[in-house]
Amino acid sequence: MREIPGKHRSSGPGRTDGPGNPEAAALFATRWKWPVLPGAGTRPARRAPHPALRAAERCACPDALCAGPGAHPFEPGLLAATTDPRMVAWWWRERPQAPVLLATGEGEAPCALSVPAAVGPATLAALDREGVRLGPVVAGPDRWALLVAPYDLARLGALLYAMDRVPGALRFHGSGGYLVLPPSRTGAGTTGWARGPLPERDGAAGVTAGARPGTRGATARPWLPEVETLLGPVVETLTRPGVNAPEF
Repeated sequence: MREIPGKHRSSGPGRTDGPGNPEAAALFATRWKWPVLPGAGTRPARRAPHPALRAAERCACPDALCAGPGAHPFEPGLLAATTDPRMVAWWWRERPQAPVLLATGEGEAPCALSVPAAVGPATLAALDREGVRLGPVVAGPDRWALLVAPYDLARLGALLYAMDRVPGALRFHGSGGYLVLPPSRTGAGTTGWARGPLPERDGAAGVTAGARPGTRGATARPWLPEVETLLGPVVETLTRPGVNAPEF
């Protein structure tokens, strides 16, 4: 399932310290068993809009008007995502700056709920006030993704059917989708951790401070909350009066 808008049809401050893209990709694939693949990446535009300005980056794919420069699969395609350490090592040896893409909901990979980056900090603060235990949170330039344990379409559909309203600002990333993982840089900017991954034992114990990638404990498989735990509180937060969450 690719990104699914809510039923109502309608630059992140994340940390990037820690390993580089090749090391991060190896950690995700071999230690955490999350299938990954390199993103398209970017290349400099032929000329800058003004002599005093640096040339903007454009996507390395053939689409001159690509809406997500560098932040999507392209040679290899999404189906190539793997946890094979040899394949992952070869990919990033050939392209060490390639963004790291997670194939969401495949195998042991997490799924995610995402909100616009503009309301990301406020959403996390509201969930903290309510005592909601969060797993890793990926802070991208455009959207913040709250990682959750894998779910299937039937399970998500039943949860959404029981809700009165789901705002269009909320998106769901499950099987057949992908997310950019830290410390990737794309045409839109850098992706980092708003909440770093916690080892399963610490997450289950309710530890709230995330371990930074590259520190002791960050190599253990992260703890992930169930989608039922986050969906209701996130929807409630986004639909409160005064919350201006853009529906895109």
